[in-house]
Amino acid sequence: MGDMADEGIAPSALAAAQEVRAVIGRVRRRIREATRGEDLTPSQTAVVTRLDRDGPMSASDLAAAERVRPQSMAAWLSALDEHGWIERRPDPDDGRRQLISLSETGRAQLTDGRRERSEWLARVLNDEYSEQERQQILDAMALLDRLTRS
Repeated sequence: MGDMADEGIAPSALAAAQEVRAVIGRVRRRIREATRGEDLTPSQTAVVTRLDRDGPMSASDLAAAERVRPQSMAAWLSALDEHGWIERRPDPDDGRRQLISLSETGRAQLTDGRRERSEWLARVLNDEYSEQERQQILDAMALLDRLTRS
């Protein structure tokens, strides 16, 4: 396996890739640390986010969507159930299956958590950064957003 710089990738691209990954990871951890919450695992958070976005799903559909074994999904759903985040109902199209959706408690926790994280981040950006720095951050975010379209 050759050196990536030898494969036509500029050293600055390699450095930027490493820095973007590292900084995004630290920002995510800092946001989680700065806000209270139910202390969901990243996996449980992914399930809650998917249910919020896609609506009710079966456990097997959730496992397939998250690319995990059904046994892993069952454990995640059990923990979410214990926290009151989800509810299960019979599938109207297949009585052998259950559809899992966010409970009212789960939806409220998700909404409150998002608002709390947004407020914390806005406060830090307001208090710790100048107007010029905030504009630079906005410019950088527009550049990084291109990654989502590549």
